Amino acid sequence: MESASALRAVFEPVSAPTTFEETVERLGTAIRTGLLPPGSRLPPERDLADQFGIARSTLRQALTTLVQSGYLVALRGRSGGTFVTAAPPLGSGKLPADWREVLATRVAVECGAAVLAAERGSPEAFARMDELIVQMDAPGAFDSYRRCDVRFHITLAEATGAGRLVAAMTQVQGEMTELISVIPHPETVLEHANDEHRQIVSALRAGEGHLAARILRAHLAGTEHIIAGLAPA
Repeated sequence: MESASALRAVFEPVSAPTTFEETVERLGTAIRTGLLPPGSRLPPERDLADQFGIARSTLRQALTTLVQSGYLVALRGRSGGTFVTAAPPLGSGKLPADWREVLATRVAVECGAAVLAAERGSPEAFARMDELIVQMDAPGAFDSYRRCDVRFHITLAEATGAGRLVAAMTQVQGEMTELISVIPHPETVLEHANDEHRQIVSALRAGEGHLAARILRAHLAGTEHIIAGLAPA
């Protein structure tokens, strides 16, 4: 009875604005905890999207992420469908006990930086952020993407002209790299994150600091969902 109740909770409607990431977290956590055991078949896409209350395109993005991460396998044909893999990945390590505190610190540092960067940032700083976004779009190893990602967020802090904020951003990005190292890095997640980078820079250029902070807050919440869904138990 308790297991059935927990499984029903997995398929409750997902809330915006992190529908993609929260769907990944829900399904990834259900797989890791055994609520969706190896070999189990997910409901058809139409039914699953209705249960989550999300668009089928968003559901497909989440399912693709879990396939790329090794949690699900998609089979075609009359007996096809989306299934939990026989041996879902365990990951390369475990998250530290204070990982959510690291993320909370990141929210405070980055959202504050966004507000100030919109007020003080120069066209040159925003141009550097654009260049990093282009580099993150290019195909290649995750290490290259991550180096550009770190540089993007540090450039955000540099645009404020506040040295202490740059130091705080550098520290939290180092801690984030350690957290991210224990999870897979599916392309769908990286593409989604880089689209949000574009939205952030657009808001900064318009001088809309609070809008940039809202986009960034959703961006960081999405990261938390992805880590929670894909990190080893």
